[in-house]
Amino acid sequence: MTAIIDYNAGNLKSVEKALTMLGEPCTITGNAAEILSADKVILPGVGAFKDAMEQLRRAELDKVIREVIQKDTPFLGICLGLQLLFEGSEENQGVEGLHILDGRILRIPDEEGLKIPHIGWNSLEFSNQGRLFFGIKEQSYVYFVHSYYLKAADESIVTAKTSYGTTVIHASVEKGSVFACQFHPEKSSATGLQILQNFINIRGGEA
Repeated sequence: MTAIIDYNAGNLKSVEKALTMLGEPCTITGNAAEILSADKVILPGVGAFKDAMEQLRRAELDKVIREVIQKDTPFLGICLGLQLLFEGSEENQGVEGLHILDGRILRIPDEEGLKIPHIGWNSLEFSNQGRLFFGIKEQSYVYFVHSYYLKAADESIVTAKTSYGTTVIHASVEKGSVFACQFHPEKSSATGLQILQNFINIRGGEA
C-alpha cells in the first residue's frame, strides 16, 4: 500500500489515478498511523512553499515524514514535494523547509523569450545512476510546471537534470530511501508511469 500525503496542497487525485492504473493499492491520507504503516509514501504538491510548510507543521506531518524516512520506507517527493525536502526557498525567504536534504530552491531567472512559470515537456539528462530511471532512455521527455528549481548542495544525489534557457535544473534526486522529482511523473505519459512503477518496485531497506 502506498500512502499519498494529504496536506491540502493539491495534485493528489492525479497521483492516485496513475498508481491505480499501475495496479498499486493506494490511499490519500493525512492520518499519521496510516502513513507510518504504508509500504511507500508519496508527498505531492503544488502551490506556495510557505503555505505548504505551515500545513505540514500544523498537522504535525513534518514529524511523520521524518519518521517515515528514519524507517527507510521508500519516500517520493513530487514538484513542491521535492522542494519541501530542502533547506528553504527564495519564494518565501526565512521559511525553513524540512531540510532532509541539503540545497536551496531558487527562482528561475528571467531571460528574454523565456516564460515563467516553466510549463511543458523537457528532456532529462541522467547525471548519476538513479533507480527511478531503470529501463528509461536518456533524453526522455517529462512534464514540468514550476517557477522555482532545485540547486542541490551535493551533486552526487542528483540523478537527472534538465535545462530551461541557460538554467540547469536538478530535476530528480535520490539519497537512501528518499527520492524526489521536480517534474510530474503522474502527468508524463508512459515515461512517467514507468518512473512510478520503478518507485513501486523499490523495497524498504534497499538503500
